[in-house]
Amino acid sequence: MNFISNKTNALLSVLMITGHFLFAQIDKNATKETRILYHNLKAISKEHILFGHQHALEYGHGWSNDPNKSDVKLVTGSHPAVIGIDFSGFSGHSKEEIEKTKAVLRKNVIDTYERGGITTVSWHFNNPVSKDGFYWKDSVSVAAMSLIKKGGSHHEEYKEILKTIADFAHSVKAKDGKLVPMIFRPFHEFDGDWFWWGKKYTSREDFIEVWQFTVSYLRDTLKVHNFIYAFSPDTRFNSESEYLERYPGDDYVDLFGMDDYGDFGRDGKYDLDAGIKRLKIISDIAIKKNKLAAFTETGLESIPNATWWTETLLKSLQKEKIALCYVLVWRNDAKSPTHYYAPFPGQISEQDFIKFYNDPYTLFENDLKNIYKRKF
Repeated sequence: MNFISNKTNALLSVLMITGHFLFAQIDKNATKETRILYHNLKAISKEHILFGHQHALEYGHGWSNDPNKSDVKLVTGSHPAVIGIDFSGFSGHSKEEIEKTKAVLRKNVIDTYERGGITTVSWHFNNPVSKDGFYWKDSVSVAAMSLIKKGGSHHEEYKEILKTIADFAHSVKAKDGKLVPMIFRPFHEFDGDWFWWGKKYTSREDFIEVWQFTVSYLRDTLKVHNFIYAFSPDTRFNSESEYLERYPGDDYVDLFGMDDYGDFGRDGKYDLDAGIKRLKIISDIAIKKNKLAAFTETGLESIPNATWWTETLLKSLQKEKIALCYVLVWRNDAKSPTHYYAPFPGQISEQDFIKFYNDPYTLFENDLKNIYKRKF
């Protein structure tokens, strides 16, 4: 099978060894394209990693709403292989605003698929009880996970929000008539205390129950069959058992992730050994459970380190036989002069990022070919 162009043909032999889907995907009724993507992500992780960028096509450093533009493409000539979007606008807003958001994201997702890229979805979920956004605000926010679970006061409202997500999932139909696969990453960084679904405000039992209901309701009741489900805490773990403390079970997770900024240079502080150890933990769990692993969020704000891409990120990813299908850095704000995580023309790390792009280990959108198709 040839779904990678330009950089390497070495992966082809890996992909052609297996004639059947052997990986533990949780949706047995997943669309063909979703199953193929899952399989190919597993194969890619053996020898490569995909590069991703949050909100890459919606806006960038000093610009927004410019079709087929991304800061990464301005620097390398290619979009990221993985494009991050967010479902934050799917609740807590008027119906008109929600529909407008869905239309923008629908085009983004379909266009990415048509180009051969991959979409991952985070969910900065507006608190459905206290209606005060997704961050926890002392004396204002309500611990809502116990209230949106089955039997809770806001469970029916939560089901309506999930229906909005399902409607969107059913609407992202490409020119070939196929539904576009997406990696869905709900309740991320749940081990922290900055989001209302965080560990400080949610019991282990309630978190697991809500996660299991979310997946079951989308997959089994609402018949969403184009999602790959990602589980991604922050960094408050140092062992497999700590990582899996709130794990909802093998029937509810496809991909093991981690969001880690602190170990990779935030505030000028590096603890690469700790970051690599954590990446190794999630990689090993994925291998053991025959699932996927990814570095779901990272980055260095403003990228003041001119060689961060090759000397910090790339070297860390290539240590300890870590097998990850993608790494995603956070967004480039359109207005802030300092809030960005990917380079743009003239940024101090631009030339190092080009080296990162040209390395055979990293794959960008231009390197992908037929990622949603399979030949035996």
